[in-house]
This record gives sequence, C-alpha cells and structure tokens, in this order.
Amino acid sequence: MKKMFYAIYALMFNIFRFFPIKKNKISFLSPHNESFNDSLGAVLNEVIMRDEFRVCKISCKDLEINKSSPLALIKSLLKAFSFFTVKAYHLATSHFVFMNDNFMPMAKLNFKKDAVITQLWHAEGAFKRFGLHIEQPEEIRNLEIKGNSKLTYVVCSSEGVADIYAGAFGVPIEKVLPLGAPRVDEFFKKVNVERLRSEFDREYPECKGKKLILYAPTFRDDRDDDAKLLDSIDINAFNERFGDEYRLLVRLHPQVRTSSADLTGATDVGDYKKLNNLIRLADVMITDYSSICMDFAFLEKPIYFYAFDLEKYTDDRAFYEDYESYVPGPVARDFQTLLNLINTNVAQSYAHRMSEFKFYNFGSPDGNAAKRVVDIIVNSYR
Repeated sequence: MKKMFYAIYALMFNIFRFFPIKKNKISFLSPHNESFNDSLGAVLNEVIMRDEFRVCKISCKDLEINKSSPLALIKSLLKAFSFFTVKAYHLATSHFVFMNDNFMPMAKLNFKKDAVITQLWHAEGAFKRFGLHIEQPEEIRNLEIKGNSKLTYVVCSSEGVADIYAGAFGVPIEKVLPLGAPRVDEFFKKVNVERLRSEFDREYPECKGKKLILYAPTFRDDRDDDAKLLDSIDINAFNERFGDEYRLLVRLHPQVRTSSADLTGATDVGDYKKLNNLIRLADVMITDYSSICMDFAFLEKPIYFYAFDLEKYTDDRAFYEDYESYVPGPVARDFQTLLNLINTNVAQSYAHRMSEFKFYNFGSPDGNAAKRVVDIIVNSYR
C-alpha cells in the first residue's frame, strides 16, 4: 500500500513539475505532525507575518479518512484527493520547501534545480540517534538517502550538533546551518503565566492550589511495551508522598494513548492543546527518553529521568552519548527510587550539567531563530 502511495504521489508531482516555479510560493511539509507546533510551525508563522509569500500547508491530516457520517466521509475523501493533486501541484511549483521529517515519496520527486528544500527536523539537539544513524531495513534506508539527496539545507539548533545532523541526513557539513531552534523562540515571548495557570485550573480544577509535576514518557517500538507503560508507575504511592503539595499530570505520546488508560488520581493532559504552555506551567518534569526533556532543559527546570527499561530501550534505540552521564537530571531505575529523588529535590544539584546540556544542544539562543532562517534561506534567493 505504501509503495503504491509513493508511486501515485510521485507521478502527480512529476506531472505538475512541468508548471513554472512561483518565486513567492513556500510549501510547509509536515508528514507526521499535523499541528505544526514545532520549528516548522515557527518558520511558517514568521513567513505569514511578513505577508510577502503565498503559503501552502501539507500534512498527514490531509489523508485522514473520517467515517463518522456520509458527509464527513465525502469531505475527507476530497481532502485526500487534494493531497495528491492540489497539494502536489503546490509542492512542485514552490520556490521554497520547508519540512520537519522524512517524507518517503521525496526519493521519487524530481524537483526543479531552482527549488530550495530545507529540513528543519522536529526535535532539537542530539539525544536519541535518528536518521541514517539508526538501523533500518535496506529499502527504507535507500528511500531516505535518495530523499535527503534533494535537500539544499539542514537547519540544526547549535554548532555543537552540526556534525551529527550532517551524518544523520547524509549531507555535507556545508549544507548544515546551525541557525538555532525556531521552535523555542516562543519561550522568549512575554506570557502572563498567572493567567495561563488560572485558565488551566478552570479546565482541571483538581490542580488548583498545587504545584504541577508532568510525567511525559515517550513511546516504545514494541506495542506490548507501550500497553504496559503505565504499569511502571504507582499513582497512589505518588499521591501518598506528594499529594498535598503536587498534582501529577500525565501526557502520553499520541502513539501510546488509549481511551482505556487508567489515570485515576492523576490528571490526563493529553488533550491540552498548547504543549509549550504546559511546559511553562509545570514545575517539575518526569520523563524517560523523550526529547521533551529539551524544552525543560532550555527553561532550566528540574527534570527526573525514570528509565526503568533502559537496557531494553537502548537495544532498540541507541543514544549519541551515555544516557546516565548525559541527561541533565538524576536517573531512577525503579519507582520507589524516583519518589525518593523527588522528595530530596536532588534535581536542583544538576544545575551545572543542565547548563552544559543546554549550551551543547542550543548554543546561545536569542529568540530570533525563525527570523534568521527566513532571512538567510529565503531572502538570499530573492
């Protein structure tokens, strides 16, 4: 099915390739993240704010089939048809293309030589291995290599990780631009945190008057491990120790979330729309191997790493550095130890490692990364 999808998309794209490029058209391609809440979305907002370009958004949402009613089904089918036609036309005739993930049909797309294609990626820094640095079936690797060969630039969050990004995408280091992470520009904006908290408490009244600890684990490659993820935490034990002071928030990865998850005694914030606001509001984070730790490290907030299955996870997905000596916070291998670490506030003693981690992954951020991306990549070709 996927091969047929790739072939149909490539056929339509290569037909539309015969139309001329529109110099002021920019396509934003998000193969997986339909909400555009990462660096791709930040650059999109910067482009829209300048009001000089025609913008086309392309995402996986275009392919969702809604069977809730006959009308919804027809609308979703028309939207999917548009993905292969209208959206393919816009991609083929865009002067600039920004993307945030691998798009496998890229291997078969013959872009015009004037097209400027930039990979922004959906994560910051270097934590888990990705791209060509992970083991893949030969067919997938070949598609990825061919797709990456079309890239004009790869943007990364700091000079420290530029070599890693060059290797992960298989491009010369000259194509890697350490312009900063546009996604974190938002953290430089002034926000009324008190008002945010008040709105949050209205939505989740059980949190009122309490500090917030956010538990945000990543998904596992094994679906059975995902299904057992919540078995590794004891919400009752947490509340016995910290219930008077803290409320435990749980945000499972979209690939893990199920309607049957039992979060009694905790607050499920999986549907809370603005992740950046949630990160602003949370006082403490518990995570495992999720790149969400980058955001908390950027804000220099305490992080506890709960790595109960570290050996198995490392076998499935290796890290760039030794996990326990690299992460900017204490590591617990069982839940009781995690509670003890939180009780002693030991994460506060990791300030130096946090500072090193932040500099390595973000350099010297100034809140203008999205502006730099547009100025350097777009304006230099106009």
